[in-house]
Amino acid sequence: MSPISVSMAPGGETRPSVELISHHSPPAYMPEPLPGWLADEEALRDEGVLFGLSDARPDETVARIRAFFAHQVAPLDELVDEQTEKIGELNLFIEQHGNRITTLRDQISDLCDRPLGQHNLIRTLASLILSVGMCMSNFYLVEETLRPIYPNHWIAVGVFLAGMFNLFGQTSFFYEEGTRLSGRRLLAEASLPLVASVFVLVQALQTQSISQAISLFAFLLFLFLFAGKLLLSTLTTLQTDLSTIQSNQRLVRAKSQSLPVWEVEIDRLGRDIDAIRTQKWPIVTALNHTQTEITRLNAKRDELVNLFVSEFELSRSLRNRLTEQQRATIFN
Repeated sequence: MSPISVSMAPGGETRPSVELISHHSPPAYMPEPLPGWLADEEALRDEGVLFGLSDARPDETVARIRAFFAHQVAPLDELVDEQTEKIGELNLFIEQHGNRITTLRDQISDLCDRPLGQHNLIRTLASLILSVGMCMSNFYLVEETLRPIYPNHWIAVGVFLAGMFNLFGQTSFFYEEGTRLSGRRLLAEASLPLVASVFVLVQALQTQSISQAISLFAFLLFLFLFAGKLLLSTLTTLQTDLSTIQSNQRLVRAKSQSLPVWEVEIDRLGRDIDAIRTQKWPIVTALNHTQTEITRLNAKRDELVNLFVSEFELSRSLRNRLTEQQRATIFN
């Protein structure tokens, strides 16, 4: 197996990096020459004839032939196992590199296809300024109305905050659809704005006309009910816009920093795959040659076994037709 080293991926992620394998080519296989009794097919044929004419069995000679070729094929089988293991190891590294390339390409595609978020920061800021101005104007209106009777500035502040009670609530039935409106919720959300508006109305009746006081009451009541939620809604929208801008900045930074690094890594992995394949093909060629040699030896073994057995069986079938004198002449 090749050594495994650990490298740092973009974003601090660690991953194993497989170094290229160095394989030493095994020495060329030199087949052992056939012994004389197998190299001379005529002698083997004669031996089969003699075995067939005698009472001997061919099993021992067939076993000797098979044993010789098994001895010849054994180192080749070991070589096939070794070469197959090396090829499998190289294929595993190619697969690992290919999977990493696929992952990087998916990440690049995902990053490139990810759009920038839409925001309305300028509009939100303008709405926030108008909302704050409206609330401040509302406060000064309350203060001017209460000043002749309550000169203390903090009384106006308290009345204003009581009227802006909706500012502190998380929800409001004015902005929810399909909400079941109960008397308890109506009292909880509208009681303080209503009481604050009535309080200002009573004080306004002492210094203003009835029509002015009633119009001031209606104006303050609706401002108290809606202004607080409008201010909070604008602040929430501003927070969302700022978060979108930060996400866009991170996305742009990721595209400018990560994409080149991933492209370089894909190129390096591609070169590594080419190098591994360059190492693999000589081993594949050697494996094919080894398997061809095994096939040739097995075919030669079968040829010699069939030659001996066929001569044996032919002689055995003719043995009973020969006289003892003919058999003796053949054996001599």
